[in-house]
Amino acid sequence: MEYDFIIVGAGSAGCILADRLSESGKYTVLILEAGGENRFPWIKLPIGFAKTYYHPKYNYMYYSEEEPNMDGRKLYAPRGKGQGGSGAINAMIYVRGQAKDFDDWAAAGNDGWGFEDVLPYFKKLESHPLGDTDYHSSKGKIGITQMKNGAHPFCQHYLAGAKELGLQENNDFNGETLEGVGIYEANIRKGFRDSSNTAYLKPALKRKNVHILRHAHAQKIVFNEHKRACAIEVVVGEERKTFVANKEIILSAGAVDSPKLLQLSGVGDKDTLAKHKIPLVTHSPAVGQNLQDHLCVSYYYRANQKTLNDDLGHVFGQAKAAWTYLLNRTGPLSISVNQGGGFVKGSANQESPNIQLYFNPMSYQIPADPNAQMAPDPYSGFLVAFNSCRPTSKGTVTIASGNAADKPLIKPNYLSTEKDIAEVIQGSKIIRELMQTQALTAVTEEEIKPGSAVNDEASMLDYFRQQGGSIYHLCGTCTMGPSQDTAVVDSRLRVHGVTGLRVIDASVFPNITSGNINAPVMMVAEKGADLVLQDY
Repeated sequence: MEYDFIIVGAGSAGCILADRLSESGKYTVLILEAGGENRFPWIKLPIGFAKTYYHPKYNYMYYSEEEPNMDGRKLYAPRGKGQGGSGAINAMIYVRGQAKDFDDWAAAGNDGWGFEDVLPYFKKLESHPLGDTDYHSSKGKIGITQMKNGAHPFCQHYLAGAKELGLQENNDFNGETLEGVGIYEANIRKGFRDSSNTAYLKPALKRKNVHILRHAHAQKIVFNEHKRACAIEVVVGEERKTFVANKEIILSAGAVDSPKLLQLSGVGDKDTLAKHKIPLVTHSPAVGQNLQDHLCVSYYYRANQKTLNDDLGHVFGQAKAAWTYLLNRTGPLSISVNQGGGFVKGSANQESPNIQLYFNPMSYQIPADPNAQMAPDPYSGFLVAFNSCRPTSKGTVTIASGNAADKPLIKPNYLSTEKDIAEVIQGSKIIRELMQTQALTAVTEEEIKPGSAVNDEASMLDYFRQQGGSIYHLCGTCTMGPSQDTAVVDSRLRVHGVTGLRVIDASVFPNITSGNINAPVMMVAEKGADLVLQDY
Protein backbone atom coordinates (compact mmCIF):
# COMPACT_ATOMS: atom_id res chain seq x y z
CA MET A 1 0.00 0.00 0.00
CA GLU A 2 1.06 3.59 -0.61
CA TYR A 3 0.85 6.67 1.60
CA ASP A 4 2.20 10.19 1.32
CA PHE A 5 3.85 10.11 4.73
CA ILE A 6 4.81 7.10 6.84
CA ILE A 7 5.61 7.76 10.49
CA VAL A 8 7.48 5.13 12.50
CA GLY A 9 6.40 5.34 16.13
CA ALA A 10 3.22 6.66 17.76
CA GLY A 11 5.09 8.25 20.67
CA SER A 12 5.12 11.80 21.96
CA ALA A 13 6.39 13.13 18.62
CA GLY A 14 4.74 10.71 16.21
CA CYS A 15 1.22 11.40 17.52
CA ILE A 16 1.63 15.12 16.88
CA LEU A 17 3.07 14.57 13.41
CA ALA A 18 0.19 12.31 12.43
CA ASP A 19 -2.29 14.98 13.41
CA ARG A 20 -0.55 17.98 11.87
CA LEU A 21 0.38 16.30 8.56
CA SER A 22 -3.15 15.04 8.03
CA GLU A 23 -5.29 17.95 9.22
CA SER A 24 -5.47 19.70 5.83
CA GLY A 25 -6.88 16.54 4.25
CA LYS A 26 -4.38 16.80 1.37
CA TYR A 27 -2.07 13.98 2.45
CA THR A 28 -2.47 10.37 3.48
CA VAL A 29 -0.60 9.33 6.63
CA LEU A 30 0.30 5.91 8.00
CA ILE A 31 1.57 5.46 11.56
CA LEU A 32 3.47 2.26 12.29
CA GLU A 33 3.45 1.36 15.99
CA ALA A 34 5.14 -1.67 17.52
CA GLY A 35 2.87 -1.61 20.57
CA GLY A 36 -0.86 -1.57 21.03
CA GLU A 37 -3.64 0.94 21.58
CA ASN A 38 -2.85 1.33 25.29
CA ARG A 39 -6.33 1.10 26.77
CA PHE A 40 -4.89 0.19 30.19
CA PRO A 41 -6.93 2.28 32.70
CA TRP A 42 -3.87 3.07 34.84
CA ILE A 43 -2.32 4.96 31.93
CA LYS A 44 -5.07 7.54 32.21
CA LEU A 45 -4.53 8.14 35.92
CA PRO A 46 -1.63 10.49 36.72
CA ILE A 47 -0.46 8.28 39.57
CA GLY A 48 -0.67 5.17 37.41
CA PHE A 49 2.88 5.36 36.06
CA ALA A 50 3.93 2.96 38.83
CA LYS A 51 1.75 0.30 37.18
CA THR A 52 3.57 0.55 33.83
CA TYR A 53 7.10 0.92 35.21
CA TYR A 54 7.82 -2.79 34.74
CA HIS A 55 5.03 -3.77 32.35
CA PRO A 56 6.34 -5.38 29.13
CA LYS A 57 3.11 -4.69 27.28
CA TYR A 58 3.56 -0.94 27.65
CA ASN A 59 7.29 -0.66 28.22
CA TYR A 60 10.32 -1.89 26.27
CA MET A 61 12.17 -2.22 29.59
CA TYR A 62 15.61 -1.58 28.15
CA TYR A 63 18.79 -1.73 30.21
CA SER A 64 22.14 -0.16 29.57
CA GLU A 65 25.30 -2.18 29.29
CA GLU A 66 27.47 -2.31 32.42
CA GLU A 67 28.41 1.25 33.33
CA PRO A 68 32.00 1.45 34.61
CA ASN A 69 31.48 4.75 36.45
CA MET A 70 28.25 3.58 38.08
CA ASP A 71 29.65 0.66 40.05
CA GLY A 72 29.54 -1.60 37.00
CA ARG A 73 25.74 -1.75 37.08
CA LYS A 74 23.32 -2.13 34.19
CA LEU A 75 20.92 0.79 34.57
CA TYR A 76 17.23 0.57 33.79
CA ALA A 77 16.05 2.57 30.76
CA PRO A 78 12.27 2.25 30.39
CA ARG A 79 10.83 3.31 27.03
CA GLY A 80 7.14 3.62 26.26
CA LYS A 81 5.54 1.03 23.98
CA GLY A 82 2.21 1.63 22.29
CA GLN A 83 0.22 4.74 21.48
CA GLY A 84 1.64 7.71 23.38
CA GLY A 85 5.09 6.15 23.74
CA SER A 86 7.03 7.30 26.78
CA GLY A 87 4.51 10.13 27.16
CA ALA A 88 1.96 7.48 28.15
CA ILE A 89 4.04 6.08 31.02
CA ASN A 90 6.06 9.04 32.34
CA ALA A 91 5.45 11.20 35.42
CA MET A 92 4.09 14.06 33.25
CA ILE A 93 6.30 16.89 34.55
CA TYR A 94 5.99 19.69 32.00
CA VAL A 95 9.20 21.73 31.72
CA ARG A 96 10.52 23.47 28.63
CA GLY A 97 14.08 24.12 29.79
CA GLN A 98 16.22 27.25 29.74
CA ALA A 99 16.38 29.66 26.83
CA LYS A 100 20.11 28.93 26.61
CA ASP A 101 19.42 25.26 25.91
CA PHE A 102 17.85 26.15 22.58
CA ASP A 103 20.14 29.07 21.82
CA ASP A 104 22.93 26.49 22.03
CA TRP A 105 21.07 24.38 19.45
CA ALA A 106 21.13 27.35 17.10
CA ALA A 107 24.77 28.14 17.91
CA ALA A 108 25.69 24.59 16.85
CA GLY A 109 24.69 25.51 13.31
CA ASN A 110 20.95 24.89 13.47
CA ASP A 111 19.26 28.04 12.19
CA GLY A 112 15.69 28.46 13.41
CA TRP A 113 16.12 26.55 16.66
CA GLY A 114 16.98 29.35 19.11
CA PHE A 115 14.62 30.01 22.00
CA GLU A 116 12.78 32.84 20.27
CA ASP A 117 12.25 30.50 17.32
CA VAL A 118 10.86 27.59 19.35
CA LEU A 119 8.80 29.57 21.88
CA PRO A 120 5.81 29.88 19.47
CA TYR A 121 5.76 26.09 19.14
CA PHE A 122 5.82 25.59 22.91
CA LYS A 123 2.87 27.97 23.11
CA LYS A 124 1.14 26.16 20.26
CA LEU A 125 1.23 22.96 22.33
CA GLU A 126 -0.44 24.07 25.48
CA SER A 127 -3.82 24.89 26.88
CA HIS A 128 -2.54 26.77 29.91
CA PRO A 129 -4.56 28.05 32.88
CA LEU A 130 -2.68 31.37 32.76
CA GLY A 131 -4.23 32.04 29.36
CA ASP A 132 -2.68 33.98 26.50
CA THR A 133 0.51 35.70 27.70
CA ASP A 134 4.02 36.30 26.39
CA TYR A 135 4.94 32.77 27.49
CA HIS A 136 1.69 30.80 27.40
CA SER A 137 -1.36 30.04 25.33
CA SER A 138 -4.88 28.87 26.09
CA LYS A 139 -5.43 27.51 22.57
CA GLY A 140 -3.16 24.44 22.41
CA LYS A 141 -4.12 20.79 22.60
CA ILE A 142 -2.12 19.65 25.66
CA GLY A 143 -3.87 20.45 28.93
CA ILE A 144 -1.55 21.84 31.62
CA THR A 145 -2.24 21.61 35.35
CA GLN A 146 -0.43 23.78 37.87
CA MET A 147 0.04 21.20 40.60
CA LYS A 148 0.52 23.89 43.25
CA ASN A 149 -3.27 23.98 43.49
CA GLY A 150 -3.42 20.33 44.58
CA ALA A 151 0.03 19.53 45.94
CA HIS A 152 0.28 17.74 49.29
CA PRO A 153 0.54 20.21 52.22
CA PHE A 154 3.89 18.65 53.18
CA CYS A 155 5.43 20.39 50.15
CA GLN A 156 5.12 23.70 52.03
CA HIS A 157 7.93 22.57 54.35
CA TYR A 158 10.16 22.16 51.33
CA LEU A 159 9.33 25.63 50.04
CA ALA A 160 9.95 27.13 53.48
CA GLY A 161 13.30 25.35 53.76
CA ALA A 162 14.36 26.59 50.31
CA LYS A 163 13.44 30.12 51.32
CA GLU A 164 15.69 29.80 54.39
CA LEU A 165 18.55 28.91 52.03
CA GLY A 166 17.89 32.07 50.07
CA LEU A 167 16.47 30.28 47.04
CA GLN A 168 13.86 32.32 45.21
CA GLU A 169 10.39 30.90 44.69
CA ASN A 170 9.30 30.41 41.10
CA ASN A 171 5.60 30.04 40.41
CA ASP A 172 6.11 29.37 36.69
CA PHE A 173 9.09 27.32 35.52
CA ASN A 174 7.85 27.85 31.96
CA GLY A 175 7.71 31.60 32.25
CA GLU A 176 10.38 34.28 32.10
CA THR A 177 13.00 32.28 34.00
CA LEU A 178 13.61 28.68 34.98
CA GLU A 179 15.57 29.47 38.12
CA GLY A 180 14.03 28.99 41.55
CA VAL A 181 12.00 26.46 43.50
CA GLY A 182 8.32 25.71 43.45
CA ILE A 183 5.67 23.18 42.45
CA TYR A 184 5.85 21.71 38.97
CA GLU A 185 3.31 21.86 36.17
CA ALA A 186 2.15 18.65 34.51
CA ASN A 187 0.41 17.72 31.28
CA ILE A 188 -2.80 16.74 33.02
CA ARG A 189 -6.32 17.76 32.01
CA LYS A 190 -9.17 17.52 34.50
CA GLY A 191 -7.46 14.80 36.49
CA PHE A 192 -6.40 12.67 33.50
CA ARG A 193 -3.02 12.26 31.81
CA ASP A 194 -3.04 14.38 28.66
CA SER A 195 -0.44 12.84 26.37
CA SER A 196 -0.03 13.58 22.68
CA ASN A 197 -1.91 10.32 22.07
CA THR A 198 -5.07 11.60 23.75
CA ALA A 199 -4.71 15.22 22.62
CA TYR A 200 -3.54 14.73 19.02
CA LEU A 201 -3.60 11.18 17.68
CA LYS A 202 -6.97 9.91 18.86
CA PRO A 203 -8.87 12.84 17.28
CA ALA A 204 -6.72 12.53 14.11
CA LEU A 205 -7.60 8.85 13.72
CA LYS A 206 -11.19 9.87 13.01
CA ARG A 207 -10.01 11.27 9.66
CA LYS A 208 -10.21 9.07 6.58
CA ASN A 209 -6.69 9.99 5.49
CA VAL A 210 -5.01 8.72 8.70
CA HIS A 211 -4.32 5.06 9.38
CA ILE A 212 -2.46 3.27 12.13
CA LEU A 213 -0.99 -0.22 12.04
CA ARG A 214 -0.33 -1.51 15.54
CA HIS A 215 2.01 -4.34 16.54
CA ALA A 216 4.01 -3.49 13.42
CA HIS A 217 7.72 -4.05 13.98
CA ALA A 218 9.87 -2.02 11.58
CA GLN A 219 12.64 -4.07 9.96
CA LYS A 220 14.35 -1.65 7.62
CA ILE A 221 13.89 1.35 5.36
CA VAL A 222 14.12 0.59 1.65
CA PHE A 223 16.15 3.01 -0.51
CA ASN A 224 16.13 3.24 -4.29
CA GLU A 225 19.22 3.61 -6.49
CA HIS A 226 19.20 7.38 -5.85
CA LYS A 227 19.39 6.87 -2.08
CA ARG A 228 15.82 7.99 -1.64
CA ALA A 229 13.81 6.38 1.17
CA CYS A 230 10.90 4.96 -0.74
CA ALA A 231 9.42 2.21 1.42
CA ILE A 232 9.60 0.47 4.77
CA GLU A 233 9.43 -3.21 5.65
CA VAL A 234 7.58 -4.29 8.79
CA VAL A 235 6.63 -7.55 10.45
CA VAL A 236 3.09 -7.93 11.78
CA GLY A 237 2.68 -11.24 13.53
CA GLU A 238 4.25 -13.75 11.14
CA GLU A 239 3.64 -11.64 8.04
CA ARG A 240 6.19 -9.34 6.41
CA LYS A 241 4.70 -6.25 4.74
CA THR A 242 6.09 -3.37 2.70
CA PHE A 243 4.59 0.11 2.63
CA VAL A 244 5.53 2.74 0.07
CA ALA A 245 5.99 6.42 0.95
CA ASN A 246 5.27 8.82 -1.91
CA LYS A 247 6.74 11.79 -0.08
CA GLU A 248 8.64 10.94 3.11
CA ILE A 249 9.32 8.45 5.84
CA ILE A 250 9.66 10.02 9.28
CA LEU A 251 11.32 8.22 12.17
CA SER A 252 9.79 9.04 15.54
CA ALA A 253 10.84 5.89 17.33
CA GLY A 254 12.86 7.67 20.02
CA ALA A 255 16.46 8.01 21.08
CA VAL A 256 17.01 4.24 21.19
CA ASP A 257 15.05 2.88 18.27
CA SER A 258 15.45 5.63 15.67
CA PRO A 259 19.24 5.19 15.44
CA LYS A 260 18.75 1.43 15.58
CA LEU A 261 16.45 1.48 12.54
CA LEU A 262 18.81 3.77 10.62
CA GLN A 263 21.68 1.36 11.22
CA LEU A 264 19.60 -1.67 10.24
CA SER A 265 18.75 0.19 7.03
CA GLY A 266 22.34 0.97 6.02
CA VAL A 267 22.63 4.50 7.41
CA GLY A 268 25.40 4.61 9.99
CA ASP A 269 29.07 4.08 10.60
CA LYS A 270 30.46 1.95 7.77
CA ASP A 271 32.58 -0.23 10.07
CA THR A 272 29.64 -0.96 12.37
CA LEU A 273 27.45 -1.90 9.44
CA ALA A 274 30.16 -4.06 7.86
CA LYS A 275 30.58 -5.92 11.15
CA HIS A 276 26.92 -6.95 10.97
CA LYS A 277 26.92 -7.51 7.17
CA ILE A 278 24.48 -4.68 6.49
CA PRO A 279 24.84 -3.10 3.02
CA LEU A 280 25.97 0.53 3.28
CA VAL A 281 23.62 3.21 1.93
CA THR A 282 25.53 6.19 3.33
CA HIS A 283 28.40 6.50 5.78
CA SER A 284 26.92 8.51 8.67
CA PRO A 285 29.28 8.07 11.63
CA ALA A 286 27.19 10.17 14.03
CA VAL A 287 24.24 7.75 14.03
CA GLY A 288 23.87 6.43 17.56
CA GLN A 289 26.49 8.80 18.95
CA ASN A 290 25.91 11.78 21.30
CA LEU A 291 23.60 9.86 23.66
CA GLN A 292 22.76 12.08 26.64
CA ASP A 293 20.61 11.58 29.71
CA HIS A 294 19.82 13.00 33.13
CA LEU A 295 21.23 10.93 35.98
CA CYS A 296 19.73 11.30 39.45
CA VAL A 297 19.84 9.98 43.00
CA SER A 298 17.32 10.16 45.87
CA TYR A 299 17.74 10.82 49.59
CA TYR A 300 15.04 9.23 51.79
CA TYR A 301 13.56 10.59 55.04
CA ARG A 302 11.13 9.61 57.78
CA ALA A 303 8.77 12.44 58.75
CA ASN A 304 7.02 13.19 62.02
CA GLN A 305 3.96 14.36 60.11
CA LYS A 306 1.68 12.66 57.62
CA THR A 307 2.84 12.45 54.02
CA LEU A 308 1.45 10.83 50.89
CA ASN A 309 2.66 7.52 52.30
CA ASP A 310 -0.14 7.75 54.85
CA ASP A 311 -2.70 8.61 52.18
CA LEU A 312 -1.75 5.85 49.75
CA GLY A 313 0.01 3.26 51.88
CA HIS A 314 -3.02 1.55 53.37
CA VAL A 315 -6.43 0.46 52.18
CA PHE A 316 -8.44 3.16 53.98
CA GLY A 317 -6.33 5.97 52.55
CA GLN A 318 -6.51 4.43 49.11
CA ALA A 319 -10.29 4.17 49.33
CA LYS A 320 -10.56 7.81 50.39
CA ALA A 321 -8.28 8.91 47.55
CA ALA A 322 -10.28 6.86 45.06
CA TRP A 323 -13.57 8.30 46.27
CA THR A 324 -12.23 11.87 46.05
CA TYR A 325 -10.98 11.21 42.55
CA LEU A 326 -14.23 9.63 41.36
CA LEU A 327 -16.26 12.42 42.91
CA ASN A 328 -14.52 15.45 41.42
CA ARG A 329 -11.20 14.38 39.79
CA THR A 330 -9.10 15.86 42.59
CA GLY A 331 -6.89 14.51 45.36
CA PRO A 332 -3.64 12.51 45.23
CA LEU A 333 -4.75 10.32 42.32
CA SER A 334 -5.26 13.37 40.10
CA ILE A 335 -1.66 14.66 40.03
CA SER A 336 1.88 13.33 39.87
CA VAL A 337 3.76 12.28 43.01
CA ASN A 338 6.69 14.35 41.69
CA GLN A 339 5.30 17.63 42.96
CA GLY A 340 7.96 20.01 44.29
CA GLY A 341 11.33 20.86 42.84
CA GLY A 342 13.23 23.54 41.06
CA PHE A 343 16.37 24.66 39.30
CA VAL A 344 19.27 26.09 41.29
CA LYS A 345 22.92 27.02 40.92
CA GLY A 346 25.29 24.46 42.38
CA SER A 347 28.03 27.01 42.99
CA ALA A 348 28.44 30.78 43.18
CA ASN A 349 30.22 31.01 39.81
CA GLN A 350 27.40 29.39 37.83
CA GLU A 351 25.84 31.73 35.27
CA SER A 352 22.60 29.75 35.18
CA PRO A 353 20.92 26.90 37.10
CA ASN A 354 22.78 23.63 36.69
CA ILE A 355 21.03 21.42 39.26
CA GLN A 356 17.40 20.24 39.11
CA LEU A 357 15.69 19.30 42.37
CA TYR A 358 12.72 17.01 43.06
CA PHE A 359 10.75 16.98 46.29
CA ASN A 360 8.25 14.14 46.63
CA PRO A 361 5.87 14.19 49.61
CA MET A 362 6.07 10.40 49.41
CA SER A 363 8.91 7.89 49.65
CA TYR A 364 9.10 4.63 47.76
CA GLN A 365 11.82 2.20 46.75
CA ILE A 366 12.10 1.16 43.13
CA PRO A 367 12.24 -2.64 43.24
CA ALA A 368 15.07 -4.35 41.38
CA ASP A 369 12.74 -7.27 40.66
CA PRO A 370 10.47 -6.45 37.69
CA ASN A 371 7.80 -8.73 39.19
CA ALA A 372 7.61 -6.72 42.42
CA GLN A 373 5.07 -3.95 42.96
CA MET A 374 6.13 -0.37 43.57
CA ALA A 375 4.52 0.90 46.80
CA PRO A 376 4.96 3.65 49.40
CA ASP A 377 7.33 2.93 52.27
CA PRO A 378 5.50 1.69 55.42
CA TYR A 379 6.03 4.92 57.35
CA SER A 380 5.46 8.66 56.94
CA GLY A 381 8.20 9.39 54.43
CA PHE A 382 9.38 11.73 51.72
CA LEU A 383 12.34 11.97 49.37
CA VAL A 384 14.53 14.63 47.82
CA ALA A 385 16.39 13.99 44.56
CA PHE A 386 18.59 15.87 42.12
CA ASN A 387 20.16 15.63 38.70
CA SER A 388 22.51 17.80 36.65
CA CYS A 389 20.66 20.02 34.17
CA ARG A 390 23.16 19.77 31.33
CA PRO A 391 25.46 16.76 31.85
CA THR A 392 28.33 16.56 29.39
CA SER A 393 28.92 12.78 29.42
CA LYS A 394 28.00 11.26 26.08
CA GLY A 395 27.34 7.67 25.12
CA THR A 396 26.16 5.49 22.24
CA VAL A 397 23.32 3.35 20.95
CA THR A 398 24.42 0.67 18.48
CA ILE A 399 22.83 -2.40 16.99
CA ALA A 400 23.77 -5.71 18.57
CA SER A 401 23.21 -7.61 15.31
CA GLY A 402 21.54 -7.33 11.94
CA ASN A 403 18.33 -8.75 13.42
CA ALA A 404 15.67 -6.11 14.12
CA ALA A 405 14.27 -8.23 16.96
CA ASP A 406 17.47 -7.86 19.00
CA LYS A 407 17.67 -5.02 21.49
CA PRO A 408 20.42 -2.50 20.77
CA LEU A 409 23.45 -1.88 22.99
CA ILE A 410 22.90 1.21 25.16
CA LYS A 411 26.11 2.66 26.60
CA PRO A 412 25.41 6.05 28.25
CA ASN A 413 28.99 6.47 29.55
CA TYR A 414 27.68 8.25 32.66
CA LEU A 415 29.98 10.37 34.84
CA SER A 416 32.77 10.39 32.28
CA THR A 417 33.53 14.12 32.62
CA GLU A 418 34.91 16.15 35.51
CA LYS A 419 31.99 18.58 35.22
CA ASP A 420 29.44 15.82 35.78
CA ILE A 421 31.34 14.47 38.78
CA ALA A 422 31.61 17.96 40.28
CA GLU A 423 27.86 18.44 39.91
CA VAL A 424 27.18 15.19 41.76
CA ILE A 425 28.94 16.74 44.75
CA GLN A 426 27.13 20.06 44.27
CA GLY A 427 23.72 18.43 44.16
CA SER A 428 24.44 16.22 47.16
CA LYS A 429 25.53 19.19 49.24
CA ILE A 430 22.44 21.18 48.28
CA ILE A 431 20.18 18.39 49.54
CA ARG A 432 22.06 18.18 52.82
CA GLU A 433 21.96 21.98 53.26
CA LEU A 434 18.25 21.98 52.49
CA MET A 435 17.58 19.25 55.02
CA GLN A 436 19.44 21.20 57.71
CA THR A 437 17.07 24.16 57.49
CA GLN A 438 14.78 24.78 60.42
CA ALA A 439 11.68 24.22 58.30
CA LEU A 440 12.70 20.68 57.36
CA THR A 441 14.50 19.56 60.51
CA ALA A 442 11.28 20.38 62.36
CA VAL A 443 9.36 17.74 60.39
CA THR A 444 12.10 15.13 59.90
CA GLU A 445 12.79 12.25 62.28
CA GLU A 446 15.74 10.74 60.45
CA GLU A 447 17.49 10.29 57.14
CA ILE A 448 16.72 6.70 56.23
CA LYS A 449 19.05 6.55 53.25
CA PRO A 450 21.97 7.12 52.76
CA GLY A 451 22.30 8.08 56.45
CA SER A 452 25.30 9.25 58.45
CA ALA A 453 27.79 7.03 56.61
CA VAL A 454 27.64 9.51 53.72
CA ASN A 455 29.34 12.50 55.30
CA ASP A 456 31.96 13.85 52.87
CA GLU A 457 32.51 14.37 49.14
CA ALA A 458 34.01 10.93 48.58
CA SER A 459 31.14 9.10 50.23
CA MET A 460 28.60 11.30 48.43
CA LEU A 461 30.12 10.31 45.11
CA ASP A 462 30.24 6.64 46.13
CA TYR A 463 26.56 6.74 47.10
CA PHE A 464 25.70 8.26 43.74
CA ARG A 465 27.67 5.63 41.86
CA GLN A 466 26.00 2.82 43.82
CA GLN A 467 22.43 4.14 43.96
CA GLY A 468 22.06 6.70 41.18
CA GLY A 469 20.15 5.94 38.02
CA SER A 470 18.67 7.32 34.85
CA ILE A 471 15.73 9.66 35.13
CA TYR A 472 14.79 8.42 31.65
CA HIS A 473 15.55 11.44 29.45
CA LEU A 474 17.58 9.72 26.73
CA CYS A 475 18.20 11.95 23.71
CA GLY A 476 20.72 13.12 21.11
CA THR A 477 21.48 9.93 19.15
CA CYS A 478 20.45 11.36 15.74
CA THR A 479 21.75 14.79 16.54
CA MET A 480 20.93 17.86 14.46
CA GLY A 481 23.77 19.75 12.81
CA PRO A 482 25.16 20.99 9.49
CA SER A 483 27.77 18.28 8.79
CA GLN A 484 27.26 14.58 8.09
CA ASP A 485 30.57 13.89 9.83
CA THR A 486 29.22 15.04 13.18
CA ALA A 487 25.42 15.05 12.83
CA VAL A 488 22.64 12.85 11.48
CA VAL A 489 19.98 15.37 10.44
CA ASP A 490 20.12 18.96 9.22
CA SER A 491 18.21 21.89 10.69
CA ARG A 492 15.11 20.82 8.76
CA LEU A 493 15.46 17.36 10.35
CA ARG A 494 16.32 15.69 7.02
CA VAL A 495 18.75 12.79 7.28
CA HIS A 496 22.13 13.68 5.78
CA GLY A 497 23.27 11.68 2.77
CA VAL A 498 19.84 10.46 1.68
CA THR A 499 16.50 11.97 0.64
CA GLY A 500 12.89 11.32 1.60
CA LEU A 501 13.79 10.59 5.22
CA ARG A 502 13.63 12.62 8.44
CA VAL A 503 14.00 11.99 12.13
CA ILE A 504 11.68 13.94 14.43
CA ASP A 505 11.94 12.94 18.08
CA ALA A 506 14.24 13.29 21.11
CA SER A 507 17.16 11.83 19.21
CA VAL A 508 17.67 15.07 17.23
CA PHE A 509 18.56 17.13 20.33
CA PRO A 510 22.09 18.57 19.85
CA ASN A 511 22.29 18.95 23.63
CA ILE A 512 20.01 17.78 26.39
CA THR A 513 17.65 20.40 27.80
CA SER A 514 17.53 21.57 31.41
CA GLY A 515 14.65 19.57 32.78
CA ASN A 516 12.22 16.83 31.85
CA ILE A 517 12.31 16.43 28.08
CA ASN A 518 8.75 15.49 27.12
CA ALA A 519 7.71 19.10 26.49
CA PRO A 520 10.75 19.78 24.24
CA VAL A 521 10.06 16.56 22.32
CA MET A 522 6.50 17.68 21.61
CA MET A 523 7.80 21.12 20.60
CA VAL A 524 10.21 19.47 18.14
CA ALA A 525 7.25 17.59 16.65
CA GLU A 526 5.16 20.73 16.24
CA LYS A 527 8.01 22.58 14.56
CA GLY A 528 9.03 19.51 12.59
CA ALA A 529 5.52 19.17 11.18
CA ASP A 530 5.70 22.77 9.99
CA LEU A 531 9.06 22.11 8.30
CA VAL A 532 7.64 19.09 6.47
CA LEU A 533 4.55 20.96 5.31
CA GLN A 534 6.63 23.94 4.16
CA ASP A 535 8.59 21.61 1.89
CA TYR A 536 5.40 20.38 0.21
